[in-house]
Amino acid sequence: MSTQLVAPSNRFVRISGLLAIIAGAVFIIAGGVTWSAVSSHLAAENITVSEDAAAFGGQTVDTPWEAFAQADIINHHALDATGGKTYAELDKEDPLRAVAMNGSFLRASLFTSVVAFGVAALVVGIGAVFALVGFALRRLAPVAPVLPATADENRLASV
Repeated sequence: MSTQLVAPSNRFVRISGLLAIIAGAVFIIAGGVTWSAVSSHLAAENITVSEDAAAFGGQTVDTPWEAFAQADIINHHALDATGGKTYAELDKEDPLRAVAMNGSFLRASLFTSVVAFGVAALVVGIGAVFALVGFALRRLAPVAPVLPATADENRLASV
């Protein structure tokens, strides 16, 4: 009497889960490396948060929170210097227009780093979700045990 083995196939689900785990790990690593790169490049600029900033005064800018605080205080300083006028509100011949323009450029650069930190954090979060979904798929579709076929199944298989 021959024994035919019958097992449901969970292979596709398990492989999908494994690929999701791998993709999640890649995303987490990429996001972490990006966060670290932005942080180290900001620190290399030796930007220090102004002492009169609302937060982080005197600290080196190397986090999104410090970059945001420095951008905010730059805006306050530029508005103080221009009498509360923005670049667009100043006359084209006004020498303070350069102050407003430089303040605007500095703020835009700092806000760009804040966005880069945000994207890095988003990528890490997406990676974590991918990894969790992958683990869930692998757990829901375990390796099926191989069971010997019953006599009825053997009879049907030989037809």
